[in-house]
Amino acid sequence: MRWHLKRLHFLLQRLSGSVAQRGLRGTASRITQEFRQRPLVDSAWQLEPLDAQFAPLALPCTGRPRVSVIVPVHGKLPYTLACLRSIARYGARAPFEVIVVDDASPDDSAATLAQVDGLRLLRNERNLGFIGSCNAGAAAARGDFLLFLNNDTQVMPGWLDRLLDCFAEEAGCGLAGSRLAYPDGRLQEAGGIVYADGSAWNYGRFEDRNDPLFLYRRDVDYVSGASLMIDAGLFRQVGGFDTRYAPAYCEDMDLAFAVRAAGRRVIYQPASLVVHCEGVSSGLDPFAGVKQYQAINRTKFAEKWRGALQQQPTPRTPVTQAIHHNGRRHILIVDALAPDPARDSGSLRLINIMRLLRELGWHVTFMADNRRADAHEIALLGTLGVRVLCKPWTPPLATWLKREGSSLDAVMLCRHYVAHPHLELVRRLAPRARILFDTVDLHFLRERRAGEHAGNAALLRQAEASKRRELALIRSCDTSFVVSPAECSLLAAEVPDARIELLSNVHEVFGRRADFASRSGLVFVGGFGHPPNIDAVHWLVEEIYPLIRAQRADIPLHLIGDIPEAQRAALARPGVHVHGRVPELAPWMDGCRVALAPLRFGAGVKGKINMAMSYGLPVVATTLAVEGMQLDHGHDVLLADDSRRFADAVLRLHHNEALWLQLSEASLDNVRRHFSFEAARAALLRVLPPGATATSN
Repeated sequence: MRWHLKRLHFLLQRLSGSVAQRGLRGTASRITQEFRQRPLVDSAWQLEPLDAQFAPLALPCTGRPRVSVIVPVHGKLPYTLACLRSIARYGARAPFEVIVVDDASPDDSAATLAQVDGLRLLRNERNLGFIGSCNAGAAAARGDFLLFLNNDTQVMPGWLDRLLDCFAEEAGCGLAGSRLAYPDGRLQEAGGIVYADGSAWNYGRFEDRNDPLFLYRRDVDYVSGASLMIDAGLFRQVGGFDTRYAPAYCEDMDLAFAVRAAGRRVIYQPASLVVHCEGVSSGLDPFAGVKQYQAINRTKFAEKWRGALQQQPTPRTPVTQAIHHNGRRHILIVDALAPDPARDSGSLRLINIMRLLRELGWHVTFMADNRRADAHEIALLGTLGVRVLCKPWTPPLATWLKREGSSLDAVMLCRHYVAHPHLELVRRLAPRARILFDTVDLHFLRERRAGEHAGNAALLRQAEASKRRELALIRSCDTSFVVSPAECSLLAAEVPDARIELLSNVHEVFGRRADFASRSGLVFVGGFGHPPNIDAVHWLVEEIYPLIRAQRADIPLHLIGDIPEAQRAALARPGVHVHGRVPELAPWMDGCRVALAPLRFGAGVKGKINMAMSYGLPVVATTLAVEGMQLDHGHDVLLADDSRRFADAVLRLHHNEALWLQLSEASLDNVRRHFSFEAARAALLRVLPPGATATSN
């Protein structure tokens, strides 16, 4: 009877806490999930069977491991073998070793595991518990990083390498943890929340593991010891897992707090997916066995970290607030489509802006105007630490803003046709937010030039209508970004009272990686989703390239970008290679001798020019193509505005190594000075200074 009463009290506490943190709707959904029939194992996974007869297996073995994987075991041999088979199956790019610490298992685990080739097997003479076994494994480890892994887990592709990425890509990362899922496919944990009383919450528990809400990197209070990686030197510096929590429980929370106390970060990495059969090692009954130490050790944890816990959210704080209690400011970015850097230069610019915002301490949320994002786009932004709002998981923008608009310190609306319908809504539902308008390029200027080039009166009238809308938006927003000094000057005359900031293209400087002699051929980069590119490609193929080929038939022309099949046939010529969209531009940036930008109308800064120059690849362009890019003919670019002069400039540059080297060096310098991360960071800091909230800007 006493047990049943304690159990009832425990369940009532959980129910009350769930209502406070999830809300009534979330709690009702959770209860429904509990009673819904589900398959025991998600069919999308090919998990290793637990009932398979033992057969010899081999694990990767290296004398100089980068990572030491430490698996503590106490019996449960079938789970341990399944775990090891999954490691053998998927491996990792980084060299690693696997250490199994047998904690005086009551079964024949040690004898069987001794037959696994490549495995380092340690045997405790007496039972040390989970914490003692982990520390023993760490003491014997040879890797620069330690990856603690429960024996009731099975790893998925990328399990180890993606954790290692955090230490290379996240400044100050000291500890990283995986996304954990149940065998039936439901999410088990996406990082943990710790409240001011020392209680904890597994974020995302029982939710859809593919919901983008759980698919972006972020700083968390702690990560589960079922799969966590830590810098080996840091682990020793903080004293390993604290033995006051022996035999188990709260040691992972304690380690995370110790890592932060040492000035390092704790990162949740969703790209590392591990299936965890929760409860196999320690049971599920909170009042018996090892599990009973949860409550006992929570008291110890609260006593040890009393000071640090004062900075944590109060108990029963809703999860949506508690997950971002670290004081980071919150910005929402809305663009027409989810960015894809392989599609267009605007996507690359936006991705690099988001990367900079996160480095500057912002929590970044992104929504495409059509609310669509595929798995690749979600994963790409998730790697940058950007939360994606999209169908079917996220409601329309208005509904989302009603729920979370008060949390926003800034909103950036990209392109006038996206900003125009949303501006009033954002003003009303995100009252604290500074509103930024990213023009991307001045739409009306591009339309006007297209109309003038084609002699199209209807397009010229459309350009005037676009101008009125764009200028009205610029007047209404707190700050507007443009990409070139020429557009800054134009708007200074048109809307002198508006705040205009230059935030141009943002490029990494890759540098010249191949010499003049090893290169050949010409390259044009640009998809047919952008009308100026269509005109440029046809002019290039039909008029300019024939003049080049008449003198040098051995010089090939490579066309890169989204070009429809019907158009490809029309562009077919001897020497012309239509590649379409490619996964990586580097082979052409490193292998071709000249990049081309024969644009006859358009606006803004041309990413195709920036990209080529970031690789030290010299460019031949029209005068309009380099507008606002601070480029000078003969110094860092060659310019020509008719077919004959353009072809002559290409041939001259293709043959003259001294000129080619001069332009290559000057091109790299231009990107460093005007289109680098440093230049963009300075622009963002002028608009969004450190520590300032929306109400103080």
